Amino acid sequence: MFTVRCSNHTVLYLFLFVSLILTFVDIKLGVGFGIVDLGYERRLANQLGAYRAPSIIGLANGRITFFHQAVVREHLRQFLEALLPQNLVERINDNNYLAFLDGWHSENKPRVLLFDQVPVVSLLYKLTAFTFRDYVRFGYVDQGALHNPKLLQQFNLNTYAPTMLLFKEHTEKPVDIIQARGMKRQLMDEFVSNNKFLQVPRLVSQQLFNELCPVKQFHRRRKYCVLLITGEDEAFLSGNKAFLDFASANKKDVLRFAYVYQRQQQPLCRALLHNQAVASAQVVVLERRSLAGRVMYRSVSRGWNGSEEDKHHLHQQLELLQKDPSYLTLDATLPELNNEMAPIFIVQWMNAAYDYILQTYDGVLYSDWREIMPILSLMFSALFILFGTVIIQAFSEPGESKPHKSKRKEQPSTQTEDDAASRASTSSRPPKKDFVEVTELTDITYISNLVKLRPGHINVVLVLTNICKNALLRKFAKEVFSFSGTETLHFSFLDADKHHEWMPSLLRSACYVGQSESLEDEESSDYSGHVLALNGYKKYFCLFRPVFTGDDPNDSSSESSVSSDSRRKSRSRSRSSSHSRSRSHSREDGAKPKRGSSRATSIEVHHKLDKLGMWMERLMEGTLPRLHVSAWPTLDDNSSTES
Repeated sequence: MFTVRCSNHTVLYLFLFVSLILTFVDIKLGVGFGIVDLGYERRLANQLGAYRAPSIIGLANGRITFFHQAVVREHLRQFLEALLPQNLVERINDNNYLAFLDGWHSENKPRVLLFDQVPVVSLLYKLTAFTFRDYVRFGYVDQGALHNPKLLQQFNLNTYAPTMLLFKEHTEKPVDIIQARGMKRQLMDEFVSNNKFLQVPRLVSQQLFNELCPVKQFHRRRKYCVLLITGEDEAFLSGNKAFLDFASANKKDVLRFAYVYQRQQQPLCRALLHNQAVASAQVVVLERRSLAGRVMYRSVSRGWNGSEEDKHHLHQQLELLQKDPSYLTLDATLPELNNEMAPIFIVQWMNAAYDYILQTYDGVLYSDWREIMPILSLMFSALFILFGTVIIQAFSEPGESKPHKSKRKEQPSTQTEDDAASRASTSSRPPKKDFVEVTELTDITYISNLVKLRPGHINVVLVLTNICKNALLRKFAKEVFSFSGTETLHFSFLDADKHHEWMPSLLRSACYVGQSESLEDEESSDYSGHVLALNGYKKYFCLFRPVFTGDDPNDSSSESSVSSDSRRKSRSRSRSSSHSRSRSHSREDGAKPKRGSSRATSIEVHHKLDKLGMWMERLMEGTLPRLHVSAWPTLDDNSSTES
């Protein structure tokens, strides 16, 4: 733990901290304390993340934590406990003590049990558990609790003083025990460090191999490692137990017993057995000569089955080795052992992410705002860009999401169908299917396809009769095919023979200029070939009327009649609207010639939708006039259905 101070400042704060440090030192918790002067040790303070003084910092397991409470002893004790992992000490009772003691085989660690009268685990015991967390598993038994009578009776402990029991492979009887009223940290560390390995541990990592079988340094400090190469199957259990009994009966400081699973440590086994596959367990005696992996070793002949004859033969070999070190005649370089206890990658990543989130939260909450302003500025800039480019565009209408293009130049009235289709395809998305899905507006589909249509979606409806149904549907699908890839467009058709009152009712409810003049004429006309772009949510529609395309060039009188009538209609609309449109645009918007024109009243069916492609393009641009209604009429009568 560190405290950071500035020169000639915070004297009272530093005095309080030093006083508390001396108190903890007297208790001998085993926690290191230090003081960093921010004026002289600027680089160290920056590495610790201390940018202001005074600050108290805790450093545990590579993670930095700041102290933000009042400087009193109880708060510092809580701060120290918060630095430690949560699962260091396990609560033990009559229900789980057997599973706890039997866990030595899976975790490859001895077990320590502390018996005490207090219900709360002491900070001293937690710090000891943190120191030896890689070697020993710790448990705590509350002697004052009512659910531990069986556990207390089995070990027959004195309940007036704290007691520590240490278990290894034999869980019925502890291998060591200490009992003292004022148990100090030094006593606890010495007790655990003398028993931090099992009698026959499994080599699960290179670090354990280095500590259990150290490299030879002096002649008098030789350490021979007796290694059993075995398997995990039940056929090897009897041999493994016999090897444990042999190791328990032949305890010597010069000998270290261990075992490995051949399947888990294949590179090591191949180096010692010369790539020979063996069906039974093998015993190898080795002595490490260098950190690079060089060893002198010798395999015990006849293998290992755990019989009394095998034990006697191994005992003779070890006696001979202690008298003559040259007995080890083989030389090999061992590879590094696999770490069997290493967590998988996803667990390591989650732990690192958790530590990073904690540090980031602590830094944002307690850091100097002047230091984190660039980060906050970058974050808000990214959010603003995301909101402006993605969210607004996602909720806007198809016609409003694109900028209004400038008016196109007038084109001759003799433009071909291929021209219109090619122009429409430039302003629409490519179709996702090779056909256009057109549904009929009926009493069942009317509500979902129009009245309750989602915001931003438009339903393009073709009005037809039974006589011209097939011809108009084929022409309609051809004209709108290039726009079928747009997700916000839906295509339908309305049978005017079934619902003959719907179209006049819709036109009567629309409030647009010039409607009152031609209302009677609209109601008596044939609506087949009309196309409506209906926005159900905003209650408006755009209207397309079939127009004469000039297929007969010799009929100049009809042409001039339609042209002159179109000019009059265009001028009438120019006077009543805020902007004027060209003659071709007026005809696209639905400018219909008077009934006096003989040619206009005899429009052929397949020519009624010739200009629909250009009209759809203007619909996508958002330049068509919109006719608003207060409510959508029903299909059955002239009453209205509120959306």
